[in-house]
Amino acid sequence: MSDPDTAGPRRSRARTPVSELPPEEARRKAKEICFDLLAARPRTREELRSALTRKGFDEDVSRDLLRKLDDAGLIDDAAFAETWVRSRHNNQGLARRALVAELRRKGVDGEVAAEAAGEIDSSAEQERARELVRKKLRTMTGVDEQKATRRLLGMLARKGYPQGLAYGVVRDELRNAGAESTPLDDATPD
Repeated sequence: MSDPDTAGPRRSRARTPVSELPPEEARRKAKEICFDLLAARPRTREELRSALTRKGFDEDVSRDLLRKLDDAGLIDDAAFAETWVRSRHNNQGLARRALVAELRRKGVDGEVAAEAAGEIDSSAEQERARELVRKKLRTMTGVDEQKATRRLLGMLARKGYPQGLAYGVVRDELRNAGAESTPLDDATPD
């Protein structure tokens, strides 16, 4: 066993709290954290601000750094929102309403979020809902029409599709799948 006095400096596992760092070191560490987050994927200003707050950085340090990142073009909530909308609509099948809600939770301004989600027109939203229903129907062999209807409507509702659109798409796709009538034939959505 080695003698602790001759083994050299021992590394402490505890990190120095951010509040105890010299100002220049705190700014450098905050910048490093932001760059690491931005390297993984684009982030909103609010996501970066929240990360810095969670790590214990002073509000002044966060504000100054975020301003510099914004000036350098590394933070752009509008561009983030456009990319987010395209990705989540195409990959997850989310409707405009759900996309706006997600963007708002990420700190994107409501108008910016609505404008980005507005890039998805009604026909694209309806077509994506149809694709989702067709895909789900392929996995629902042996399920009665009433249960299938509930599941399909629930799936579209969780993805943010308006009730009227969901009713119409589910009714049409059940008919296309061979149903002579559906539980939605007499239903009129609000």
